[in-house]
Amino acid sequence: MVINKEHVQEILEEVKDPEIPVVSIYDLGILRDVKVENGFVEVVITPTYTGCPAMLEIERDINNALKKEGINDFKITTVLSPAWSTDFMTERGKANLKEYGIAPPNPTNEEDIECPNCGSQNTKLLSQFGSTACKSLFKCNDCLEPFDYFKCH
Repeated sequence: MVINKEHVQEILEEVKDPEIPVVSIYDLGILRDVKVENGFVEVVITPTYTGCPAMLEIERDINNALKKEGINDFKITTVLSPAWSTDFMTERGKANLKEYGIAPPNPTNEEDIECPNCGSQNTKLLSQFGSTACKSLFKCNDCLEPFDYFKCH
């Protein structure tokens, strides 16, 4: 089997974030690089937050995905610099968040957060702390539904 960067990236695009199962580590921007040299693979990842509890599960899922495809000669490297940013997310990832019911990051104006349920911008911050460290809790004043907002950083 010939192992190349593109093949490994395709495999890893199927690895989902365990806290948000509709977004791959590629679309979330956690997957920073794939290096292949003489059949050896290095997967470089960055946590969304230092100390993110999902990183151990993500590493395990990467390990399992590569081994399932017959790739056994690899290492997973976690880098903290440059720090992860919502700028690393793909547009597909942001669309998947919205479809799942999580408002995607809005770096232009964090005051006008659109409700992922009804599309209204008549929303209110309830708490800076949502279901995970990377999200805030909002409520829509029109449909009255609470929702998570993926914080910009």
